[in-house]
Amino acid sequence: MAAADVVIGVDSSTQATKALALDVATGRVLGQGRAAHTVSGGAKRESDPEQWWAALTEALGQTGYADSAAAIAIGGQQHGLVALDGDGHAVHPALLWNDVRSAPNAEALTERLGERAWAERVGSVPGASFTVAKWDWLARNEPEAAARVRRVMLPHDYLTWRLTGEHVTDRGDVSGTGWWGPDGYDTGILDLVGLDPAYLPRVAQPGESVGTVRKGVALREGARVGTGTGDNMAAALGLGLEPGVPVVSLGTSGTAYAVTRGRPTDPSGTVAGFADSLGGWLPLACTLNCTLAVDRIAGWFGLDRAAVEPGGEAVVLPFLDGERTPNLPYASGLFYGLRHDTTPGQILQAAYDGAAYSLLSAVDEVLKAGGETSADGPLLLIGGGAKGEAWRATVRRLSGRPVLVPGAEEVVALGAAAQAAGLLTGESADAVARRWDTRGGTLYDPIPVDQAALDRIGAVRARSGALVGGSI
Repeated sequence: MAAADVVIGVDSSTQATKALALDVATGRVLGQGRAAHTVSGGAKRESDPEQWWAALTEALGQTGYADSAAAIAIGGQQHGLVALDGDGHAVHPALLWNDVRSAPNAEALTERLGERAWAERVGSVPGASFTVAKWDWLARNEPEAAARVRRVMLPHDYLTWRLTGEHVTDRGDVSGTGWWGPDGYDTGILDLVGLDPAYLPRVAQPGESVGTVRKGVALREGARVGTGTGDNMAAALGLGLEPGVPVVSLGTSGTAYAVTRGRPTDPSGTVAGFADSLGGWLPLACTLNCTLAVDRIAGWFGLDRAAVEPGGEAVVLPFLDGERTPNLPYASGLFYGLRHDTTPGQILQAAYDGAAYSLLSAVDEVLKAGGETSADGPLLLIGGGAKGEAWRATVRRLSGRPVLVPGAEEVVALGAAAQAAGLLTGESADAVARRWDTRGGTLYDPIPVDQAALDRIGAVRARSGALVGGSI
C-alpha cells in the first residue's frame, strides 16, 4: 500500500502506548502495536517521559508501517505535567493526572480565586488532577527543579515535540491545564503560580499540521504530524460525535462527556469545562475508581469479575484511590448495609452499582453544562468495561436508556488517526471518523430503571462524607 494511503494514530495512556496504522480510504486497521509503561504506585503517580518515547518507538515498529505512513497524530493522557530544562531533559518525573499529592494545592488555588472565577476564566474548578495544581506542587515542593524548567508540556505535547522538534499543543488538551481559556493563556493565573508563559507551547489551530517527522526517529522522515490532543478529546473524534450525544467510558478511571455547542462553566466543579479539538466544547466528569476498583473488590472475595448476584441491600462506594467525582481526593472505600445473608456476589454487584452511579448521575450534568438537552437516544458505552456483560447490564439497569457499544476498539488512537487522515484529505477529523463508520456496533434496548438501587446509593452517599474521608 502506498505511503499516501496509510496514517498512524497513537494513544499514549497512563500504562501503555498503543499505535494503529489505518487505511485512509476505509479506516481498516492494517497493523497495530503496544508497549507498556511503568507508573509508581500509591498517592505518588509518576512516570519517566523517556519511557513514553521508548514505548512509542516500539509500538510504531510493531505496526509494520512506521517507514511508510504519510501522517501521524498523538492522543495522550490528559493533565500530566512534563517539565523540561533547557536541554530537553525532565527536571522531575512526569506527574500524572491521578497523582493526588497536588490536592492541597488545588484546594488552596481554588480558595484564592473562588470557584466561580475559575469556572468563568478557564472553564473548570481545578482539582488534584489539573496541571496548574501539579505545577504549584512542583514549585513548592521541588523549588530547585522548578527553577531549571524552560519548557512545560502535556504528555501528548512531549511526544509531538520528540517527533517534530515543535513545542506545540492543541486547544482540547490545553483546556485541561487550568491556565487556558477561550482568549488563550490566562496570564493572571500563570502569575499566581509563578509560571513564565514563555515556557508554554503554542496552541495550534484545529486541523493544523504542526510539523513533519524529524530525521533519525522511528518513523518515516517528512511524514506530516497533526496537532494531537488529549485522550478524551481524541475519543470524541474517534467516535465522530455530534453535539449532545453522551458517552460513558469505562476504564481504570471512568468518564462521562459529550460534545456541546455551548461553553461549560460549572462552579460546582462536578463538570470540567474542556474544549474539544475542533472548535466546540467537551464538558466532562471523571471518576478515579472504575474497572480497576471493581476488579480489586472481586479479587478480595476470590471472585471472577463477572460473578455478580442480584438482590441484597448492600451499598459499596468504591473510592479506593480517593475520588474526583464527587471531589473527595482523600476518600477510601465504604461497604454499607451488609447482613448475615449478604453474598459476595451481591457485594460485587453493589461495587459495580456504586462505580456506575457516579458516572450516570453526571451525564445529565454534562449535557446541561454545555447547553444541550438530555435526549432519550442511545448512551455510547466505550472502554474496556464495555466489553463485560456485568458492566453493560449495570449501566442499562441504572440508566434506563438504550446502550450502544461500538465495535471499534482503541477509539483514542482512532481519533488521532482521523486527525492524521484529515491532513491528507482536507476533512475534519470527526467527518473522517463518520466516514469510517467507527460507531457501528451493538445496540442494547432499554430496560426498566432499578430505582430502589439508585435510592439506596444516593441515600448512603448523602450521609457518608465523614466516613469515606471528606464531604459529599
